[in-house]
Amino acid sequence: MTPAPLHRSQVWGSPWPGIHAAQIWSGRHYGRHAHDFYGVGVLEQGAQRSSSGRLTVDAHAGDVLAHNPGEVHDGRPLHCEARAWRMVYFEPEAMAALAAETNGGAAEMALALPVMSDAPLQQAWRRLLGDLARWQAGACDALPCDESLVLAAHQLLGRHAAPPRAPASAAANLERARQRLGDDLAHAPALSELAQIAGLSRYQLLRRFAAAYGVTPHAWLLQRRAERARALIANGSSVTQAAGATGFADQSHMTRIFTRHFGFTPGAWQRARRPQ
Repeated sequence: MTPAPLHRSQVWGSPWPGIHAAQIWSGRHYGRHAHDFYGVGVLEQGAQRSSSGRLTVDAHAGDVLAHNPGEVHDGRPLHCEARAWRMVYFEPEAMAALAAETNGGAAEMALALPVMSDAPLQQAWRRLLGDLARWQAGACDALPCDESLVLAAHQLLGRHAAPPRAPASAAANLERARQRLGDDLAHAPALSELAQIAGLSRYQLLRRFAAAYGVTPHAWLLQRRAERARALIANGSSVTQAAGATGFADQSHMTRIFTRHFGFTPGAWQRARRPQ
């Protein structure tokens, strides 16, 4: 039996709503997926290759990594057993507030590149990550974190923000099928029902759905369930309650999908969201 890839992770809260951080050391190959939030961080060790809706890129230690909400991407080690990265994640509302403050009211934005070789940005982001780790450990108060966030946001949004990209429009029949999937996450329709909604054969639906949205209908559904579970836990639901509300077979099933999607467990996320 092939041993599981190396994987360790830690997730932290922050002094601000809608922002959290994580550090991950992993040999896993993350398949194509998307998140509801922005992510910006530093690749600390090793190297990785990733593809997104923008391009395929290689990143090496010291590079800054970024993704936008809804942007389908993947990632795998490059010429190494594992790589390590630290990230800060922003709900869209939190990033919009920073963008409005930094750019004088221009809250609508996207991060221009998935990998950036920018030494001042890297230094600012490492300072922010260090302060968040100390805050999570109870070793500092929020003020140094506030200062680091403002300086890091200025470095990021002052040079690497771009106008939001218009989302690719999917055919109306595919959008109806996706809407059916999202309407009731706890009760998945059969593939034949989705195909009927789209007016396609099941095989045609699989191919065209993946081409339009980056993943198959089942993968899209699991990702939406994981994102919904994350939101429920952040708002105070127990892990068991979140699993039941989002259609997972049981708590262990949700834990597997949640961890594969985010890199850390639902329990770690719940602990990070608790007040200091």
